[in-house]
Amino acid sequence: MENVKGKVVAITGASSGIGEAIARHLAALGAKVVLGARRVDNLETIAGSIVADGGEAIFKALDVTEPKDVVAFVGYSVEKYGTLDVLVNNAGLMPLSMINNYKVDEWHRMIDVNIKGVLHGIAAALPIFEAKDSGQFVNITSVADRWIGPTSTVYSATKYAVRAISEGLRQEVSGNISVTLVAPGATESELADSISDPEVKRLAVEQFRTNLLPAAAIARAVAYAVSQPSDVDVNEIVVRPTAQKAF
Repeated sequence: MENVKGKVVAITGASSGIGEAIARHLAALGAKVVLGARRVDNLETIAGSIVADGGEAIFKALDVTEPKDVVAFVGYSVEKYGTLDVLVNNAGLMPLSMINNYKVDEWHRMIDVNIKGVLHGIAAALPIFEAKDSGQFVNITSVADRWIGPTSTVYSATKYAVRAISEGLRQEVSGNISVTLVAPGATESELADSISDPEVKRLAVEQFRTNLLPAAAIARAVAYAVSQPSDVDVNEIVVRPTAQKAF
């Protein structure tokens, strides 16, 4: 994938799971990766491992709910590598619950991270992309962006929103700026750890967290989108386990 080599790719939520896998895979293909997340110790370990394997990686503490944090993160990418070519909006939370459990704080947290975090990323990176009339957004959603079930109502709503934002952004930006939405099915990650209701967590693990894709499968999908020539925009990729029939 020659078109990946040399690209500067900033990744939010890169301290574990899908974000970590994307960082490792793109770095192995020759990209210069910038890792962002709140867990700085994890970022340092991952970046160190990438560098030890011959790749290029740097990291910065990042809370996507803070617009200034995201601007600083994107600015750090440009400061260190001279430009930014791709922003992967990956950070997300999935505290599933029934609506009548009234976990309002968790609803707000999902909206802040899953929706506002993506908007903050767009607001930070788009001026850079517009100034050079090139660039790519890769927004990681979920198959929940097209499916709703009990306990997923608010989570799905946030992912539907990102799907709408991605399509609207694609239509509004220059023809030289691309927007890709990647919707994973059940994938190895720490998402289920954010479910606070023990019974919902048990059911989620039993019903939806089996036959999991490795996070590397999503990383390969992202690499495919990033590797396309400038006149090709991969709009959506849905990746799920062959055995996953519920969604």
